[in-house]
Amino acid sequence: MDIEEDEIKRYQRILKIVVGYPFVLLIIAIALNIFVWGVKPLTISLPTIEYLRPLIIATVLLIINHSWLMTATEIVRSRYKLFSTPEEWDTNKAKLENASEDGIQELKRCHDTHLNSTENIIYYILLCLIFILCSPPVLVAEILIIGYAVSRIGYTYSFLYGKDGARGLFMTLSLLAMYSMACYLVIALLA
Repeated sequence: MDIEEDEIKRYQRILKIVVGYPFVLLIIAIALNIFVWGVKPLTISLPTIEYLRPLIIATVLLIINHSWLMTATEIVRSRYKLFSTPEEWDTNKAKLENASEDGIQELKRCHDTHLNSTENIIYYILLCLIFILCSPPVLVAEILIIGYAVSRIGYTYSFLYGKDGARGLFMTLSLLAMYSMACYLVIALLA
């Protein structure tokens, strides 16, 4: 077997994992809802303090996560003398092409972490707002809402410090929280 054939098999294996991953999470989320959480028919009501408490805790945790990302980005910029705008580059008589490769990679790491958090949070917010209006069991709301925020902090730590295995775990946990909320809502709607 030559290197090219090994590479093709490796790519095919990775492709299967990447394509199958969301379906595995979906099956786990459905199983959690049916066998662990127990889904009741959809009931719409204004959220009580029991539902607002985990939402407030998660919001504070996500603000901490955002502040951490912001700070980490600025520390990298300062450490490697990287700037955010063309005006800052001009003022500092610096050029991007003279920036260190390490600095560029670290800044990209910060930006990628921030981008991933931002793009995931949009769906999380929408799910949370609908979820707390539908009166799920309080413990389920606490686990899924706070669990997502804690997972995002773990994801940020793992991404910024190059812990790939942990990064995958925390991404899985945060997605599982969102998938579980979405599945809960669909199952409750159909019940």
